[in-house]
Amino acid sequence: MATELDPQVESYLHDLSEAGVPPLHTLSVSEARATYRRLCAVDDPDSVAEVTDRTVPGPAGPVPIRTYDSGEADGPDVAFFHGGGWMLGGLDTHDALCRALARTTGATVVAVDYRLAPEHRFPAPLADCYAAVRWLADEGPVDTEDGDDRLVLAGDSAGGTLAAGVSLLAAHRDGPSIDRQVLAYPATNHAFDTDSYTENAQGYLLTRADMERFWDGYLRDDADGRHPYASPLRAESPAVFPPTTVLTCGFDPLRDEGRAYVERLDAAGVPTDHVHYDNQIHGFLTMLENPDLDRARAAMFRLADAIRGD
Repeated sequence: MATELDPQVESYLHDLSEAGVPPLHTLSVSEARATYRRLCAVDDPDSVAEVTDRTVPGPAGPVPIRTYDSGEADGPDVAFFHGGGWMLGGLDTHDALCRALARTTGATVVAVDYRLAPEHRFPAPLADCYAAVRWLADEGPVDTEDGDDRLVLAGDSAGGTLAAGVSLLAAHRDGPSIDRQVLAYPATNHAFDTDSYTENAQGYLLTRADMERFWDGYLRDDADGRHPYASPLRAESPAVFPPTTVLTCGFDPLRDEGRAYVERLDAAGVPTDHVHYDNQIHGFLTMLENPDLDRARAAMFRLADAIRGD
C-alpha cells in the first residue's frame, strides 16, 4: 500500500467531505447518478474536430454512441466504455476523458452508452458493448489510408471490466479481432477478499460498500459473478486476451485484483503493461480538467501512449 496519499487528492477528498457529498451507496439510484454526474462535470473540455451522437444496432434496440473525431486520421479506432459501477455513468460523465484521448492519440474514439443496471443486469450491458464493437469493426469509421486499422478497447472501472469481457467474447465468437485493451482500475473479480479491499475499504472516494452495491445491482445472482465475462480474472484461458495495459492505484479497493489480472495475463504470455500510481485513488482520470489534480492528465497521457502502441 502507498504510504502517503497525493496531497492534491487529499485536499480534493477534504473538499468533498466539507461539501457534504454523501457516499454513493447510501443514495437511491437516481440520486447516486446525479451525484456522479456532478463529480465528473467539466466546464471547459478539450476541443476535437467533430463530435457526433448516433445509434447503432443492439441486441435489445438501438445503442447510443458518441464519436470523437480527432481530425488527425493517424490513430486507431477506440471503443470506450465508461465507468460508474455499471449503474451510474454515461456519455456526458466521460466526455472530457474521451475528448482528451482522441486529441492526444489521433484516434477516433467511440464512446458506448450501454444499458445501465439495476434496470438492465448482466449480461445486458456487456451485450450492448459487444454489439457496438461489432458495428465499429464492420461499418465504423476505421481509417486505413495510413495503414492504421487497429481496433482498441478502453474503459475505466466498470468500463474496464466490460472491455475485458468484450475481448473475451470476441475471442470466443467470430471476432472481431481486438488489437489491444487499455483498462483503468478495472474490477476483474467478484470477490472482496484482497488486501486492498481491507486497506481501502473507506475514505478514498470509492468504498467497499460502494462496490458491494454496484456488484449487487449488476449481477442477477452469485453464479453470474463467477462467469469470466463478468469476472475476467476467472477466464480459463487468459492467453486469448489481446495485448493489455492496466492502470492501478494504491488507494483503491480494486488495486489487488487489477494486479492479479496483470500477473495472470503475463504468465499466459500476453504482452502486458502495468501502470501503477501508488498515491492515487480510484476514479482520478475523470478529474483530468481539475487544475489541482495534475496527475490525472499525466495518467491520461500514459494511456494515450498505450492506445497508440508507443
